[in-house]
Amino acid sequence: MLRSALLYTALLFGANAAFAAEPDWQAARDGGLDKLVVADAPVPVPDTEFTDPEGGTHTLADWQGQVVMLNFWATWCAPCREEMPALDRLQAEMGGDDFQVVTIATGRNAPDRIDDFFDEVGVENLPVLLDPRQQVARAMGVVGLPVTVLIDREGREVARYLGDAEWDSEAAKALVTQLTAP
Repeated sequence: MLRSALLYTALLFGANAAFAAEPDWQAARDGGLDKLVVADAPVPVPDTEFTDPEGGTHTLADWQGQVVMLNFWATWCAPCREEMPALDRLQAEMGGDDFQVVTIATGRNAPDRIDDFFDEVGVENLPVLLDPRQQVARAMGVVGLPVTVLIDREGREVARYLGDAEWDSEAAKALVTQLTAP
């Protein structure tokens, strides 16, 4: 009887812990993502449109149901040049049905200059998306570059990082794994 009660209690606590699993934000900060700012409460992302080089329009709702690492960047941004290869490696390793790295070039960034930038830094796995009038960036309160926003499956901002980071670090990959856990 005692054994059954202990087993039931352990299962109850284990189930509740799994159900209420929160990412370990502090471990991510301690692991090198020290400028990570977690939202007090998840905030829905705006439905502001942005484009691709072919003129297609998109909104962040296009990725609804996936965890998204949204990165705002520009071709003239030196820290962006430093972090873009790490974002590319993260997408190559972890991108798929549950998770995507989405990069939006905000401001004046000609598509041919973006192609040159990607070639120069070795980016092969990231999308070319454009926010030439900075409408998405403004709607999301982006005031400097780079800025990376973590968006949950429901299309809500859960955290953001101001500045460049090693997005292919073990701490970042652990955070993505936690955010995509069922």
